[in-house]
Amino acid sequence: MIEELPDLAAMEALGARIAARLMPGDVVALEGDLGAGKTTLARAILHALGHAGEVPSPTFTIIETYDAPPLRLPMVHADFYRLDDPAELRELGLDDYREDAALIAEWPARAGGFAHEPGCLSLELEIVGQGRRAIVQPGGDWVGRMP
Repeated sequence: MIEELPDLAAMEALGARIAARLMPGDVVALEGDLGAGKTTLARAILHALGHAGEVPSPTFTIIETYDAPPLRLPMVHADFYRLDDPAELRELGLDDYREDAALIAEWPARAGGFAHEPGCLSLELEIVGQGRRAIVQPGGDWVGRMP
């Protein structure tokens, strides 16, 4: 499925649609070049889930967590750009953070990927002119959930 995202409003609308369907254990895997909109989409998802404050990019902290409430469900926002090896995830304790939470993963390939998980919604973001395009691939648990 391809989503055309000509402006910020379209990116926010996609984030809201994803947020409305997220369940604990899900992964939203965001791939794309620098500046493609991964963090912008992550922010849209978190705001749609009820986060009212700023959403810092986890580029340096690698993992940011968000509690429920105020969010509809606990969330983990991770940016794996700085990982050199997926084995580093054990040191970070990602599995502990993910318990009963959903995960937004930027640069998921650097963490070994999540596409093998049935709850993974993969989005490849591309820059198209002034806008973006998302190539969306739902895992088995997402089939029928994304309109």
